[in-house]
Amino acid sequence: MEMPEMTGGFVALLGLELTETTPDRVVIRWRVRPELHQPYGILHGGVHASVVETAASVGAALWFGDRGGVVGVNNQTDFLRAVRDGELTAVATPVHRGRTQQLWQVEITDERDRLVARGQVRLQNVPNPDQLG
Repeated sequence: MEMPEMTGGFVALLGLELTETTPDRVVIRWRVRPELHQPYGILHGGVHASVVETAASVGAALWFGDRGGVVGVNNQTDFLRAVRDGELTAVATPVHRGRTQQLWQVEITDERDRLVARGQVRLQNVPNPDQLG
């Protein structure tokens, strides 16, 4: 099964650029913009959680390959530093890749290489993703 296109939809809305996509590492970059802020003028935590989910899902899907698809079943994201502007980078790497589930960790850093958020996503390997939902 081929991985779905990752340039439109929600990825485009957030302005994500996938700069490295392999089964062992995914790197995503994006610019913080005012439309991604929460009411206090800092990046909304939901953006961090969404990027964590996206990075982990891309890596997990590439690793699972033509055996089927993957879906996230748990996303735990910690917000460590407030960000108002600049470019952020998310790097996803696998913690565990098993027969039925995978666990990926994602670290998000700013332009000064400071950790601003960290998350992990547990994903279910799904042999027949067309049967979901």
